[in-house]
Amino acid sequence: MPHQKLSVSVKGQGFPILCLHGHPGSGYCMSVFTEHLSKRFQTIAPDLRGYGNSRTSNSFEMTDHLLDLEALLDRLGVDRCLVIGWSLGGILALELAMKYPQRVAGLILLASAAKPRGSHPPVSWQDNLYTGLAGIINWVVPGWKWNIDTFGRRSLFRYLIQQHTATAYGYLAAAGTPAYFQTSNKATAALNTALRAGYDRLLHLGDIQCPCLVLAGEADRHITSQSSLETARHLRDCQWHCYQNTAHLFPWEIPDRVLADIDRWIEKFPQAAGNGEC
Repeated sequence: MPHQKLSVSVKGQGFPILCLHGHPGSGYCMSVFTEHLSKRFQTIAPDLRGYGNSRTSNSFEMTDHLLDLEALLDRLGVDRCLVIGWSLGGILALELAMKYPQRVAGLILLASAAKPRGSHPPVSWQDNLYTGLAGIINWVVPGWKWNIDTFGRRSLFRYLIQQHTATAYGYLAAAGTPAYFQTSNKATAALNTALRAGYDRLLHLGDIQCPCLVLAGEADRHITSQSSLETARHLRDCQWHCYQNTAHLFPWEIPDRVLADIDRWIEKFPQAAGNGEC
């Protein structure tokens, strides 16, 4: 299948950082990173095929995302970049580094794994009801404590976040809920097909030579911190950190801590941001 021209937000100037969102998601979900990093770098945050404004009516496979991203980098004239990937975006970041090693200077993986495993309990109708109510009310009145305490803590949000704060719910309202409604059935089908096939790239991670940072939320039920740690141990040049009392959306729970750790890692491994070679 030919590549699709992706909708993309490009900010700032400097060494390029490609920011890849998860499922459901959009490039705007990565604004927690782009607003900070674009002060020193050029950030590139696409809507992946079937997400956000990169709409498609055709079925596709997960590997098509890589064709789209290669074409995007070509279109923007990016020969080499640092890649930040959250959840599904982290899996695509790993795939990019394996397929196009000359283009990836470094990897930052958040709530992701090369062999993803979850520990999510069964979902009840009450879960779906409370999630719908919490999401819609939070969309209208972001961070309203009454809604958080009445519906949010009893909804599926309790498996996505541990810290039910106005900050986390603010990101959910601004980016999470709109991205959910914009995620296509085709994108969901492509992801589910890959997961049913038993996605596992652990034994191929030794081919990745560039420096890597793997970050995880200790209470993540969607991609467990144990599977993230397993990935970190298979990468040759990797730093690892697990945040207590956080879950899958930990960058929205503790954004300041996460951004500070990313800044420190880039300072420690400047080659990941284009200063020298890895």
